[in-house]
Amino acid sequence: MMPTSQYVAVRNGGYYVAGTRIGLDVVTYEFREGRSAEGIFEAYPSIGSLAKLYGAITFILEHPKEIEAYLKEQDERWEEFRANNPLPPDMTERFERARRELPVRQP
Repeated sequence: MMPTSQYVAVRNGGYYVAGTRIGLDVVTYEFREGRSAEGIFEAYPSIGSLAKLYGAITFILEHPKEIEAYLKEQDERWEEFRANNPLPPDMTERFERARRELPVRQP
């Protein structure tokens, strides 16, 4: 289990930016894709402040092994959920079509 900080909280087995419903995995993936802290904050203003976001990013950078393990665990949970809850074929096709049609986000 990872430590927490004033910027990161644990709830229901997941890590979140403290005081929000924004998952630490979301911030991690956005940051790794090259999005600036300002860009992430603009996309997720419910984080509350840029300072809190920088604190969460610092936490991510200070705990690389723990973050990797957490992301892997989250991916495994997602795959298990998908395997146990398959979408009907028509819904899967709609999601895939929507995903293909989404514009590429710029950082």
